[in-house]
Amino acid sequence: MQIRELKIPDSYEITPKQFGDDRGVFLEWYRFDRLEETIGHPLSLAQANTSVSKRGVVRGIHFADVPPSQAKYVTATHGSVIDFVIDIRVGSPTFGQWDSVLLDDVDRRAIYISEGLGHCFVALSDDATVSYLVTSPFNAPREHGIDPLDPEVALDFGIDREALLLSPKDTDAPSLAEASASGLLPTWDEARAYYDSLNKGN
Repeated sequence: MQIRELKIPDSYEITPKQFGDDRGVFLEWYRFDRLEETIGHPLSLAQANTSVSKRGVVRGIHFADVPPSQAKYVTATHGSVIDFVIDIRVGSPTFGQWDSVLLDDVDRRAIYISEGLGHCFVALSDDATVSYLVTSPFNAPREHGIDPLDPEVALDFGIDREALLLSPKDTDAPSLAEASASGLLPTWDEARAYYDSLNKGN
């Protein structure tokens, strides 16, 4: 597999090598050792999630308190989505910026998103099935959101805004500026200190 760092530090695109024949296709969509070489520590996986979405569904922007927050390793097993990583770490050189990876059942890429980063995706097809491995169980009081339609963040969904489907929880979430002003966001220093602690524990 090939692993490429995205423009948001501590996030990566993973492209697996696929082996096809007349029976179908085989690939390794997750290799703990290759990821550990890249990020400096092994993932301690605690939960696996799957969502199935109609075309136009937006999920996110979601994040969790640091520490421990929740690192995510995400792929699409059916259909296609644009998966976004948003830098919400106050003080980061790329604060407020984002990058994206097309996850689909053709190239079968994955994306790794470190703790303290925002995560969002939009379904480009019906029955878009997204599976992700995470490092901490869901903990509602520590989970937060940012409005995915925040013009300051300006995510490019590739779909007309009228066709987007969002939950009330996501549309009612604060803007990036509001979340920052209220002290809700993680800081760059907090995130880096946590990454260092994970690396030292390796």
